Amino acid sequence: MDYRVGFGFDVHPLAPGAEIALGGIRIQSELTLVGHSDADVLLHALSDAILGAANLGDIGHVFPNTDPAIKGIDSKLILARCMQLARDKGFELGNADLTLVLERPKIAPHISAMQSAIAKVIGCSMDCISIKATTNEKLGFIGREDGAAAYAVVLLKKN
Repeated sequence: MDYRVGFGFDVHPLAPGAEIALGGIRIQSELTLVGHSDADVLLHALSDAILGAANLGDIGHVFPNTDPAIKGIDSKLILARCMQLARDKGFELGNADLTLVLERPKIAPHISAMQSAIAKVIGCSMDCISIKATTNEKLGFIGREDGAAAYAVVLLKKN
């Protein structure tokens, strides 16, 4: 069996808002992520990791932020398309390990819902999706609440 590992990273600025898109769900928050899409930094990192593992380029190649047709797109659609592209090459997700870095809102109460949303989009067990969250201990742009970042590692397996 052929195994491939992919790594993804994404970052988006934060701005005042009423809710934030993270991990395929919406959470009430005084801050929102800003981007060409819904700016779900966690799904973007995961999508990039899937594309990388399948040697399909990166999220900016598949979904360029200059394309007005995808302005405001739900990142679950981005993730679904990236997973389909990997499947077209014969790959399935083995597992994904995701880390979200932001000061607030607190993520722990939402991790199960995020795992469920991501598993539903990918078509895998929730047990295949690990999500962790941490702060930046008030350091840098994340610590100042100017932005958020996410990291993702995936294992794809070829059938």
